[in-house]
Amino acid sequence: MEEIVSHFFEPLPLGKLTLPNRLVMAPMTRSRAKGGVQTPLAADYYGQRAGAGLIITEGTQPCVIGQGYIDTPGVHTPEQVEAWRRVTDAVHERQGRIFVQIMHSGRIGHPSLYPDGALPLAPSAVASGGKMYTPEGMLDHPTPRAMDLEDIARAVEDHISAAKYAMDAGFDGVELHGANGYLIHQFLADNTNLRTDAYGGSVDNRIRFAVEVAQAVSDAIGPERVGIRLSPANTTNGIEESDSAALYEALIRALAPLNLAYVHLMEFGGRDITKLIRREWPGVLILNPHATGEEAAVTPEAAEEVLAEGLCDAVSIGSLWLANPDLPARIKAGGPYNTPDPETFYGGDHRGYTDYPTLDG
Repeated sequence: MEEIVSHFFEPLPLGKLTLPNRLVMAPMTRSRAKGGVQTPLAADYYGQRAGAGLIITEGTQPCVIGQGYIDTPGVHTPEQVEAWRRVTDAVHERQGRIFVQIMHSGRIGHPSLYPDGALPLAPSAVASGGKMYTPEGMLDHPTPRAMDLEDIARAVEDHISAAKYAMDAGFDGVELHGANGYLIHQFLADNTNLRTDAYGGSVDNRIRFAVEVAQAVSDAIGPERVGIRLSPANTTNGIEESDSAALYEALIRALAPLNLAYVHLMEFGGRDITKLIRREWPGVLILNPHATGEEAAVTPEAAEEVLAEGLCDAVSIGSLWLANPDLPARIKAGGPYNTPDPETFYGGDHRGYTDYPTLDG
């Protein structure tokens, strides 16, 4: 276990921060924010995990129309900012570091989520073919409304506003969600982006929205406070990319001059694309490793392997962090590890949220 400790616990400069370890808590939707507002339980949940090198929060909508699921938090009203401030205070009191993930869901939404019953927005009017859970049962994602240029400009502004609100809430930075089939990813993929204007068609056009959002948010709060999450070749939420290698090579080259704090890569399309991005990206690379593209949970052994290989600078881990609030201590001790309970992943109360025991508990 000494070799694992030596890799995981090397400090890592990230923007103006220095991470004390390279174990990043991956963003995980928990669906416990009633009305889009975090509860005091969220402060306990994130505070318990402040030993992470960096916490990245669950996906957080930057505007009303950006919401994709029930009971997910927002960061676009003063009430939401106050609720998040309790979370960031709890993390910082324990010497932790925390970025909020800004997630505009695009077509992955439903009129039932929005007070005006509007259709969700997307680059093109192409339905996902998926469904959304509601208290009334599963509902089909509708065909979204194709965004016009005014909608696109407003979406960029919504990301800027959310990032500024995040700074007001005490976050150390923001992560732009460009993965998993949500809005930024929908612009990147050629099966969801059928546009014939400057935002569609060629690779350079399809990466335009992602780069504009990253540039605008960086200008607003500083690039050292901005990361972006990507998932090349990820088919989640009905995404298909016919040109992943060329697409992400162009995107990374366009993002590189912005000097963002990091790229956070959810590995899905195979190790070759990961290696390509590692070569092209000059800054910090956080990797959620899945060498075969499978959705198996990341283990300490898999995390150690990619760090030892130099494939990334830090590793993001999901469900193991969810179930083990003291994960660094458990890794140092060689385990044991609590087993996550899928029945309590989404919604509910403290059970499966803040009641996982620590080694000393």
